[in-house]
Amino acid sequence: MRWILLGLCVVVLLGFVIPEPRTTPVDNASAADWNKDTFWYEPWGTSGVHKGIDIFAQKGTSVLSSTHQLIIYQGQKPKGGNIILALGPKWRLHYYAHLDSIDIDGITLVSNGSKIGKVGSTGNAQGKAPHLHYSIVSLFPYFWLADESTQGAKKAYYLNPISYLSTAD
Repeated sequence: MRWILLGLCVVVLLGFVIPEPRTTPVDNASAADWNKDTFWYEPWGTSGVHKGIDIFAQKGTSVLSSTHQLIIYQGQKPKGGNIILALGPKWRLHYYAHLDSIDIDGITLVSNGSKIGKVGSTGNAQGKAPHLHYSIVSLFPYFWLADESTQGAKKAYYLNPISYLSTAD
């Protein structure tokens, strides 16, 4: 039993030391393509606050893996439309939503900057300008990020993609 626990600890620690190169997840996008005030913007529909950013681009623009990731789910959800969920370094889940199409299949390991889909307006973005909704959720809480805002305790898990992307290439 002790060896299993030790092995688990080693796996968790390794997740924190994997290199994390960063790429903006929409091909040729820059900070001018998203509103810097949309992370944690409220009111935002049934979710209360907007827990990510929307990166606007032409329909069909390539969506890129924002870092080295293991794609753990791709499919459809009512709000997100065509979505991809990926596990990246530091035990962070990267959520890509409203995709026009998904270019990967099954559980797949992708490298930073790999094409994984195309920008669209599926799910609750139908009829709106094409964009990628991009969120990052940490499996391990950053308690110091929580605050008194609406759902502010969730900020310990939902990381600000704008801060994350500020160090992208």
